[in-house]
Amino acid sequence: MIKVNLLDSVTERQRGAGAAVEERVANPRARMMMMAGAVFGLGLLAMFFDYYSAGAARARADEELARQQQIAAQMAAINKERAELEKKIGAIQSRIEAIKKLRSSQQGPVALLSALNERLPGAPEFRLETVEQKNGELLIEGSSPNEYAVTQFGRSLEFSSGLFQNVSIETQRKTVEINPADYNAADGPVDPDYKPETVTFKIKCRYGAPAEQQQQSAAAAPAAPANQVAQR
Repeated sequence: MIKVNLLDSVTERQRGAGAAVEERVANPRARMMMMAGAVFGLGLLAMFFDYYSAGAARARADEELARQQQIAAQMAAINKERAELEKKIGAIQSRIEAIKKLRSSQQGPVALLSALNERLPGAPEFRLETVEQKNGELLIEGSSPNEYAVTQFGRSLEFSSGLFQNVSIETQRKTVEINPADYNAADGPVDPDYKPETVTFKIKCRYGAPAEQQQQSAAAAPAAPANQVAQR
């Protein structure tokens, strides 16, 4: 009967394998090849990592570029809408200014005539014939039955809290021609020696009412009677 010692066989094989490995490791050529293989493997690993990292970075860069382009497109649309809105606002503002100027030009004469009408004396025959305004200078011409009414009107203009300034008055007496056809027989005979007089006057002053005061005067004062004020 044949007996085989398996333990010795295994031990001898292990010793033989270890000796082969030691022999390969001890061989400089084998060591060089092993190192070259390790370096090559590490290089491949580094290249793969670098490629993956570069791809991920490029993907992130593409995403950021797309996001920035989207933001730029949104900003361009917003700027376009803002420009159109500013254009519309400018047009509306110009219309508002035009309306303000128109209202100011319309309120000026109305406020002036209202201010004059407030200061007219109570004489029934007191008349304003022309009211002319140029560059802030005001010229008023009219007629009055006496000089007292003219003086009263000039004082009311002078004491107007700065509304009328530098008031100067020129008066002149004129004889009124009597037309007999204007009298009826019931009024009695006409005295040939009766010569009625009237006082014509020119008042020069400076009119400088603030806008708010003009508006208040125009709103508060009654309209001037047509038979008392006539504007040229």
